[in-house]
Amino acid sequence: MKWFLCFARAAVVTASVVCLFVATSVTEACPFCSAPSLTLTEQLAKADAAVQVQWAGGDKGDGKEKFGNTVYEVIQVLRDVDKKLKKGDRITLERYRAGKKGDLSLLLGSKLETLEWGSPLEVSETSFNYVVQAPSPESAPDKRLAYFLKFLEFSDPLVSNDAYAEFANAPYKDIVLLSKQMPRDKLRKWLTDPNLSATRIGLYGLMLGLCGEESDAKLMEEKIKLSSEEFRLGIDGVMGGYLLLTGNDGLKVIEQSKFQNKKVPFSETYAAMQALRFMWTYGDGRIPKDRLQASMRLLLDRPELADLVISDLARWKDWTVIPKLMAMYGDGEFNVPSIKRATVRYMLACTKDVPKPEPGAASIQKTTETPHVAEATKSLETLRQKDPKTVSEAERFFFLP
Repeated sequence: MKWFLCFARAAVVTASVVCLFVATSVTEACPFCSAPSLTLTEQLAKADAAVQVQWAGGDKGDGKEKFGNTVYEVIQVLRDVDKKLKKGDRITLERYRAGKKGDLSLLLGSKLETLEWGSPLEVSETSFNYVVQAPSPESAPDKRLAYFLKFLEFSDPLVSNDAYAEFANAPYKDIVLLSKQMPRDKLRKWLTDPNLSATRIGLYGLMLGLCGEESDAKLMEEKIKLSSEEFRLGIDGVMGGYLLLTGNDGLKVIEQSKFQNKKVPFSETYAAMQALRFMWTYGDGRIPKDRLQASMRLLLDRPELADLVISDLARWKDWTVIPKLMAMYGDGEFNVPSIKRATVRYMLACTKDVPKPEPGAASIQKTTETPHVAEATKSLETLRQKDPKTVSEAERFFFLP
């Protein structure tokens, strides 16, 4: 994941509000990977026609009004809904593309009124075979990912990038299925390689957390503790994998190095917050949820992070901080619109957290009889008197899933 650029403060705040208070589904893609993209096997599956071709010539045109064309010869037909294509056919595409005879490409076409060809994808025999031998998107997830696992960091960038994209698109639950097959030694090597693409760090950190041992935890801890003023893409995935390996002991390290140390750059602390969110959603009890809540509460005293923390605590239904939030509201460095709005939304979320009736029960407790709901309702009325504009704006854009 598809798991992945510096965080702009405004963008982070906006994303938190959208993700934590608006009715959206949790993303299915790898939590620490770059944005999902259409993989080669997915493109092949969607195509109405697919052929392996070789460059056969073309017209260069004049580069102004006439852009020429390129001619390709069909070597192998992979798919053809019309069943008209055959080996040796010539396909002419608009625009001249330089090449030499024998250069291989993969052409994919879509059937509209006529067959429309996309841009040719240059391939080698190896990369072409990689595509055609890959399991289809309909195959079992563990079978598919096991195939692509072998091609991570493959020498051909087309292959390795596509194999990574398959993992970036995969849900975490599917990645977990491969934990016993993951190449632990290679993952260690890749994570210590200064030339490794930064987009891969999050995935490999997560994978090492799934298959690693005590020595791997030490390696990851060293990487996490590394002092850096620069934004480190993927360090959140390393932290997530580290917490999978170490549990509560690792959480203490994260707290000391990223939460309690206020000199740490915002991006590092935010990455640690992402790792906690991962453990909350996917950790399966590796770290108790009340322990994760307590860890997140450590950041409430940080004005630059408070709105994000309040949002997380609301989503996690931690209603223990109502008095603290009321004391913070509008006070000194916390007198910031984003913190105020987050506080109001927290109170609103709390008032909606009414226990569901027991099976067969005739009725449920009155809202006011639920302690945290009563406290939040009272606090909300206080804020409405104190700051009606902010409360009105927060209510206008607030709703629960």
